[in-house]
Amino acid sequence: MASVPAVLNSEWTKIRTVSSTTWTLIAAFAVTVAMGAVLSAVLNSQFDDLSEAEQATFDPTFVGFSGMILGQLAMVVFGVLVVGTEYSSGMIRTSLAAVPQRGTFLFSKIAVAGVLALLVGLATSFVTFFLSQSLLGDHNTDIGAENVLRAVFGGGVYMGLIAVFSMGVASMLRSSMLSLGILMPFFFLVSQILSAVPGAKSVARYFPDQAGSKIMQVVPDAMNSDPAPYGPWAGLGIMALWVIAALVGGFLVLKKRDA
Repeated sequence: MASVPAVLNSEWTKIRTVSSTTWTLIAAFAVTVAMGAVLSAVLNSQFDDLSEAEQATFDPTFVGFSGMILGQLAMVVFGVLVVGTEYSSGMIRTSLAAVPQRGTFLFSKIAVAGVLALLVGLATSFVTFFLSQSLLGDHNTDIGAENVLRAVFGGGVYMGLIAVFSMGVASMLRSSMLSLGILMPFFFLVSQILSAVPGAKSVARYFPDQAGSKIMQVVPDAMNSDPAPYGPWAGLGIMALWVIAALVGGFLVLKKRDA
C-alpha cells in the first residue's frame, strides 16, 4: 500500500517535470494580467463614453479582472493535462499499479495540482488587481475598500476551482482531446452566448463560470449587468457544487472502469 505522502510527492514530481503544465500556468498568469491591464487602460481613457448606467455601476475591481475570461481557459488546459496526459501516454496503468488505491491516487493528484493552481491563481489575482488599478487613474479603488479584498482573494480561488473542475471532467472522460473539445467551447462560447440570450440567461447564470465570477464583483450588477438571484459567496458556492459533482463523477469512473 502506497503512503499518501509518497503519492503526493510522486504527483508533484509528475507536474513539475512536464513542461506543458508549467507553461499553461505561466500563460494563465500572463494572459490574465496583460488583458486586464490593457482593458483597464482603455476604459480609463474612454470612461466618459460609457453610458450613465455603466458609469453608475462602474466596478474597477471587476474591470481589472476582464482578462479572466482568457486566463481561465489556460487553467482549463492545465487541469485537463494533469489528468488526461496519463491516459494519452498510457502511464495510467503504471500509476495504478504503483498506487492501487484509486481514491488515494486521484485525490492526491487533484490535491497537488489544485493547491498549485490556487497559488498561481492568487498570485495572478493580486498582481492583476494592483496593475489594473494603477492604470485606471481616478476611477480606481484600493485593496482596503469595502469588499475589495474579498473580490481579489475570490479571483484566485475562482481560477483554482476552474482547474479542479477541469480535472474532474477529464477524469470522467479519460481523454485530453475530448475534455478540451467540450470545456473550451463551453467556457469561451456557449456560456458567454447563453448568458446574453433572454430565454437562456436564467439557466446560464447557474453555470460554474457565471456563478463563480460573482465573487469578483464589488459593485452589485457591475457595468450594468443583469442582477443575479444570489450574492458573491452563494455564487462561489454554486461553482463549488459543480466542482464536487465533477470530482465525484471522476472518482466513480476511475473506480469502476479499467485503466
